[in-house]
Amino acid sequence: AEVESDILRRVRALLRELDGHHPSCQSDRGMLRWTLHKKIQQNPSTSCVLVRILVKELERAERGDLRHYIIPLLHTLMYTLIQAPCIPDELCARVYDFCKRLLTLPKPFCTIGLDYASRLQLERTAPGTLYQRMVISEHSLPSAPFPYQEKIFIFADPELLPEAICNALVTDTEAARVSQSPGGCMSCVVTHALQAALGDSCDIHGLRARLQALSPGDVERWFQQVVAAVEGAGGAERGQHTARLESIYRGLLGSEPAGNAPREGLQGTPLPNPNISFHLWTEDEQLWKELVLFLRPLSQNCEPECLGQDVEMQDTLGDCDCCQQSRFSVLSTDSGIERDLPAQEEPCAADPERSRLHRKGGIKKKLSPLDNVALLQAGSAVPAGKSPGKPPRGSGTPPEPAAPLQRLHTARVVLLGDDRVLGRLAQAFHSLRKREARRVFLTARLDLQFYHIPVVPGQPSAAADHAGPEELCEVAGYLGRADPWYESNINTLCHMIPKLATMPSSPSRALVTDLFLTDVIAYYARMGTQPVCFQVHSVKVLFQDPAQDPAEDVFLTELLTQVQDSPSHRELSTAKRKGTLDGPGIDLTVTYRKVVLSDRQKELALSLRSTGLLMKAIPAEEAQGLGCLSVTITEIIRTNNLAGRSFSAVANRFKTRNIKVRSPEQRPFTVRLDKDSRRTYRDVISLEVSPCLEPSYCLQKTRTMKFSPDETEDVGLVKYLPKSLLLPINTFAGVIQ
Repeated sequence: AEVESDILRRVRALLRELDGHHPSCQSDRGMLRWTLHKKIQQNPSTSCVLVRILVKELERAERGDLRHYIIPLLHTLMYTLIQAPCIPDELCARVYDFCKRLLTLPKPFCTIGLDYASRLQLERTAPGTLYQRMVISEHSLPSAPFPYQEKIFIFADPELLPEAICNALVTDTEAARVSQSPGGCMSCVVTHALQAALGDSCDIHGLRARLQALSPGDVERWFQQVVAAVEGAGGAERGQHTARLESIYRGLLGSEPAGNAPREGLQGTPLPNPNISFHLWTEDEQLWKELVLFLRPLSQNCEPECLGQDVEMQDTLGDCDCCQQSRFSVLSTDSGIERDLPAQEEPCAADPERSRLHRKGGIKKKLSPLDNVALLQAGSAVPAGKSPGKPPRGSGTPPEPAAPLQRLHTARVVLLGDDRVLGRLAQAFHSLRKREARRVFLTARLDLQFYHIPVVPGQPSAAADHAGPEELCEVAGYLGRADPWYESNINTLCHMIPKLATMPSSPSRALVTDLFLTDVIAYYARMGTQPVCFQVHSVKVLFQDPAQDPAEDVFLTELLTQVQDSPSHRELSTAKRKGTLDGPGIDLTVTYRKVVLSDRQKELALSLRSTGLLMKAIPAEEAQGLGCLSVTITEIIRTNNLAGRSFSAVANRFKTRNIKVRSPEQRPFTVRLDKDSRRTYRDVISLEVSPCLEPSYCLQKTRTMKFSPDETEDVGLVKYLPKSLLLPINTFAGVIQ
C-alpha cells in the first residue's frame, strides 16, 4: 500500500504539471517522468502497480473528458509496459480496450490509439515482442525475421553552442555507445523474452550467469532461437508460445524445469540505450553523407568525399581512386561488340543457343505513369522499385512482379540548438529533396524522422545578434503549445543542458548526465512519433549590381530586412538632397496576396517609406495557423505641424503567403534569414517570398508543361504529388485539436 500510494502521488504530480502547476522546486521541472521510470527500473516488481494506476487514471480522464491527460498517460504506460518483466494478460486487455475506444476520437488520439492497439495485440500473443524488436532495431542485431535497423543522429552547430556543451555531449554519447555490446544486447533480449513468457518461475540470476559464461557465438545461437520463437508466434496460441520458450529455457539451464527459481520477485532486464552518434555540423552535405553511410556500411572504407556526390554523378564520372581499389576485380574489358568476343575452345553441341553470346540492339525503356508516381512519391509510404527484368527464353518461368523496396532503416535525426540550427536543417532538407527528385535513393530505403531539442547557451553567440532565449526558440515554443507533453519533457531541457554540461567533473556529474540526458533523448526518439509539419518558404533576392546573379534560398522561421548601413557615394549625395524631406528609411513597393477567411486570392499593392520589415512563419500565440507569413512593416509617417516636420514609426501588419518587395530607387537593404547573421544578404534591391514547392512536384510539372504548355491547372501525375515542401518535426502528440 505504501508503494502504491507513492507511485500514485508521482503520477498525480505529472498531471498537475500538465495543468500548469509546476513543482515548487524549479530543478524538478521536466524530471518527474524520468524519476518515475527510474523508480520502476530500480524495483521492477512494481511495474504492474504503475500500469494499473495509469489505466485507472486513463479511464478517469476519459470519463471526465480530460483529453490533455490521455496521450501523456498513454506514453508513460506503454514505456513502462515495454520494459516490464511480466504483465498479466487481463491488464494488457484493459489497455487494449482503452486504445480501441480512442479510435472514435479525432487525430492525434485515434492515430496513437491505433498504433498502440496493434502493438498490444502483438504483445499479448507473444510477451516480450515490443522489447525484443526495439533492441534489435536500435542496435542492428542480426535477425532475419525482423531485419529493421534504427539509429539516432544528434546534430549540433559548433558555432551556435559553446564548446563545453559540445564536448560534454560528445563524451556522454560516446560512453553510452561503448557500454553497449552486441552480445550484451542479445543476452538482454533472451533474458527478457524468457521472463516475459515464464513469469516469476524463471530463474533470472541463473539465466544471466549462464549467458555470461557462454561464448559470443553460442549467445547469438540462443538469441536467434528466441527471436524465431517470438516472431513466429503470430498464429499460435499463447500456451504454445510459452511451451516453445520453456523448451529453450531448459536447453539453456540444462534439465532444470521452470518453477525451481528462488522466490525473489520479478527481476527486470534493463532496456539498453539506443545507438546514438553525436555530430558537429561543420559541412553543408554532412547530413546526406551520414545517412548514406548508415544505409551503406560497406562504404566506410571509402573516402567521405565520395559520398557527397550524387549517385548519378558517380555513375557518370566513375568511382574515386579509393573505391576503384576495392572494385578492380569486377572491371570489364568487354568492348560490347560481338566479333570481339574470344572464340570458345569447346562449343557445346547440345545447346547451340548458348555456344555464342547474342546481343540485341536496345532502347531505353520509358517508365509507365505508375512507375513515375512510385518514383516521385518518395516522401510517401509508397517506395520505388526497379522494373522486373525479362526472364531468359526457354526458362519456362513466368516473370515475377517487382517487389517494392522496403524501408528497413530508420534514421532519427535530433537537432540540438535553437531556431538557427533548424534553419540549416531546412536548407539541408531542401537540398536532399532536390537530390531525391532527380534520382530516388535515400527516401525509398530510409524512413527519415526529425526531432528538436532546444538548447540556449548562457552566453549568446556572435550569430545571435543579441536575440533573447524566447526569440531564438520560437519553433520549440510552438511545439510546446501544441503538445503539453513536449513542453513538460523537452522544452525544460533548454537551460538544463548547459548547466549539466558545465558542471565540474565528478562522479555525481557523470551519474546525472549519463542517466538523465541519454534517457531523455532516447525516450523522445522512441515515443515521439507524431510529426508537426512546418512550411518551408523560398526567397529569391536581386542585387544592386546587375552583374551579380540572383540568389535563391529557403527559410523556416523568419526573414528580416533592414536599411543598409553603408550607402555608396552616389546614395549619400542623393540622401543629402532628400533625407531632410523624406526622413529615415527608404521607399519600398510591396505587392502581396492577402490571406482572407474565404481563402480567396486578393492582390494588394502599396508604396511606403520604411526602415525595414519582418516576416515570421511561426505563430506567436495560437498553436495553429502554420503556412502563412505574419508580416510587420515599419512605416515612416511624415507629419507637418507648426514646429516643423516630424516623423513617426507605425507598424503595418498583415498576413500573406506570397510577397514581393522592391526598392524603386534601387537603394540597397539587407536580408537576414532564420535569425542567423551568417545567412545575411547585402546590397539587395528586390526580394520575392513564396511557399517552397516540393522538388518532385516541380520536376513533374516541368515535364507536363512541355506537352501541355497552355494548361494552367495541375493535370496528370502532378495532381497526386505533394505540392508544398513541409519539414516534419516529431513530438509526442503532434497538434492536439
